[in-house]
Amino acid sequence: MTSPGRVAGVAFRDSLGSPVVGDAAKILLLGSGELGREVAIEAMRLGAEVVAVDRYDHAPAMQVAHRSHVVPMTDPGALRALVEREAPDVIVPEIEQIATDELVRLEEDGWTVIPRAESTRTTMDRERIRRLAVEQARVAASAYRMVDDLDGARRAVAELGLPVVFKSVMSSSGHGMTVVRDAAGVELAYRAASEHGRVPNPRVMIEEFVPFDREVTMLTLRHFDPAGRLTTTVLEPIAHVRPGTLYHESWQPELFPPDVAHALRSTATAVTDQLGGIGLFGVECFVRGGSVLFSEVSPRPHDTGLVTLGSQWNSEFALHARAILGLPYLGPEPTVPAAAHVVLGSSRGWAPRYGGLSSALAASGVRLFLFGKPEAYPDRRLGVAVARGRTVEEARAFAEQAAHAVEARISVGPPPAPAQGPP
Repeated sequence: MTSPGRVAGVAFRDSLGSPVVGDAAKILLLGSGELGREVAIEAMRLGAEVVAVDRYDHAPAMQVAHRSHVVPMTDPGALRALVEREAPDVIVPEIEQIATDELVRLEEDGWTVIPRAESTRTTMDRERIRRLAVEQARVAASAYRMVDDLDGARRAVAELGLPVVFKSVMSSSGHGMTVVRDAAGVELAYRAASEHGRVPNPRVMIEEFVPFDREVTMLTLRHFDPAGRLTTTVLEPIAHVRPGTLYHESWQPELFPPDVAHALRSTATAVTDQLGGIGLFGVECFVRGGSVLFSEVSPRPHDTGLVTLGSQWNSEFALHARAILGLPYLGPEPTVPAAAHVVLGSSRGWAPRYGGLSSALAASGVRLFLFGKPEAYPDRRLGVAVARGRTVEEARAFAEQAAHAVEARISVGPPPAPAQGPP
């Protein structure tokens, strides 16, 4: 049972200690990509001690954290050994590829997992989260089937009708996702979903294809208010487009008629109320005419939310850090028209060097965030351009121009030697 001023192991705070030399709140960041890096920076601005973890060395958040470890986070034993060694105040999963069952056991043993271990496990499993959304939160969603083999996939496609979308069971930021428009594509789509998700799994979700007008992320924050009471703040809608299956561009705010805006907020609140815990969630929805359909939810800052680095005073990363440290927030806050556009790799190699920066930064209101990833490959997200404008349309144009001006040039040479993780 949640007591006043405490949610899922996080207590309402009025003070924090000093990192390294004092008793600062210690955050164990499981996943050290570009989103984790921004969380680490914001948490350190508030005085937290940050330990960054990933499966490879020199990941973006490792470059700014107090300490780092290279650990196979899908290995339950390695994950537990690291937690017991570092003894963090909060464990913050920032990627999908984690031994989520071990997170549940760690929480049962008294460790604090953000937003909660069960919420993390549920959202990383498309079957679990769809059942929670439809059966418990009672929100509208597209029709779907779960299958365990290719024959089951063919039957599901016949029931749902073409086109359909194949998805890996483990939520995976677009990896393993395929839109199938004819029967000839079923086998390849099943293979991609079962083999190329974050964790290979023969069980696959097949979902009806929704001809939506707009795909929207509702950033939803469960946090303390200034009186120490748990509350929920839903930010302005963020619209985004995916030329393929991966995030490419987003903008905020996206304006909707009052009834649609209300349905988006209600859907986001209903789903996150069922998940519980504390911190920021990215609730993805489809808008089709006047109706709203739930799609997915991430229990952490969302890639489409990179636009908040320009659209509001407190970005999604600042809000997440504040919530998980038990500090209050009085929101929501005004947004200004802003957009984000990814900078992609075009070839494979180590230690990319970035050109075209003077052209990218020539326009007023443009910022570049280069992630510092040690390896590049085609279509890997290496950075993002964030721009403000008088209108969303102007901001989108500025962000696209800036992102396309950046050139990632690959240095020739061997990969860096791998670091050793903790025993």
